[in-house]
Amino acid sequence: MDVGTGSVIGDGLMNIIFAAAIVIVGRIAVKWIVKLIRKLMVRADLDPIIINFAGSIANAALLLFVFIAALDQLGVDTTSLIVLLGGAGLAIGLALQGSLQNFAAGVMMIVFRPFRLGDFIEAGGVTGVVEHIAIFSSTLKTGDNREIIIPNGQIYSGAITNYSAKDTRRIDLVFGIGYDDDMLTAKQIMEDILQTHDLVLADPASAVAVAELADSSVNFNVRPWVKSEDYWAVRSDLIEKIKLAFDKNGISIPYPQMDVHTDK
Repeated sequence: MDVGTGSVIGDGLMNIIFAAAIVIVGRIAVKWIVKLIRKLMVRADLDPIIINFAGSIANAALLLFVFIAALDQLGVDTTSLIVLLGGAGLAIGLALQGSLQNFAAGVMMIVFRPFRLGDFIEAGGVTGVVEHIAIFSSTLKTGDNREIIIPNGQIYSGAITNYSAKDTRRIDLVFGIGYDDDMLTAKQIMEDILQTHDLVLADPASAVAVAELADSSVNFNVRPWVKSEDYWAVRSDLIEKIKLAFDKNGISIPYPQMDVHTDK
């Protein structure tokens, strides 16, 4: 082996070593930078959703920069590589339109923030508590403790109902009594239960009113206001209390019925 060949091999080996060092040190630096970015955003009191999303984007972008720097050390024409990556990115983008839609939807959710971490929402055909928003998908936890991962595009392309957006919610109940029962007594029973319930709010005021004269019952709308976190507990409790009070006072809740007359 002549001196020139040995020199070339030596230079190539050194380039490989330096490229490997760039990758190793670069990954450590990326991890540190992303951690610093997250820490600064936490100090700025940003929403955890924004912190997680921005951290994921920063990590991917910085790792790509490290990869290109390592290839440059190996003598690869990175300018041509960037052009090639751009063309490949376009082709991949056309092939993965759904994934790009999910990415764009994730960005839109971060910018406009229709919900926050911990909010109870209904979106994409699923109801649950928001646990995480990633680049392409979001994670919700259902009431029966199931974890559901939904593509961001599916969430943002439809209606989003945020049950946690407001501090208070109105409970809408309908109670029917028999036509032979005393309407005023039934109404007073329901009003008394709402007024004495610890978790029913005084402001906004509750409402009890006749809704309709149905086929087999006189229906009342019962609409109390509660704190959002108390909604389901109060709803169940009111149904139970009103039913028991009706039973105690002889107020009936009739079954649907139909009178059939036949000619002899």
